[in-house]
Amino acid sequence: MAMAMSVAMASPSSLALPSSSSSSSLLVKSSFSGARLALLPACFVSPRLPSRALTVVAAEKKAVAVLKGTSNVEGVINLFQEDDGPTTVKVKISGLAPGKHGFHLHQFGDTTNGCMSTGPHFNPQGLTHGAPEDEVRHAGDLGNVVAGPDGVAEATIVDSQIPLSGPNSVIGRAFVIHELEDDLGKGGHELSPTTGNAGGRLACGIVGLSP
Repeated sequence: MAMAMSVAMASPSSLALPSSSSSSSLLVKSSFSGARLALLPACFVSPRLPSRALTVVAAEKKAVAVLKGTSNVEGVINLFQEDDGPTTVKVKISGLAPGKHGFHLHQFGDTTNGCMSTGPHFNPQGLTHGAPEDEVRHAGDLGNVVAGPDGVAEATIVDSQIPLSGPNSVIGRAFVIHELEDDLGKGGHELSPTTGNAGGRLACGIVGLSP
């Protein structure tokens, strides 16, 4: 039988070894003053507490892009993502002509040559241009935003192809607001399958993580 050891104070005595007929609690006396050792069955040892699984709560990921251009068009784009769910994009852009304007995420966060150096639409799957709800589309195809008579466009976009982490993360890429309406790849123009014939790039901003 496995034994556990406890220590208690006792008077001096001679050493007594347990015999084979001893009870389950065996007493060992020392020949020096002040110690008594009792060997207890292992069943008296405190049981080991079960381990508990560690629960990690994922924080909401956030990002922001500040749009600037050569004209008076400017804006702020805020992005939010919970865990691996879709990304919510809140758009507010001012200085636009009233009406629809193509709004896209472009491949590069490079503005050394203005918005032209942001490259083509973000398109990791190599597909043709389309609407946000289309199965065949660029990941960066976010459709149109609509500016009112005051030149301000506000919109909330929820999309599953523009995550804030992972191999297809949008961090370090750029949003671009265009001069014209995006025809969503269905306009029949030679540029429809690539850009939606959305015209010039009015303003752009690089996506960066925010606290």
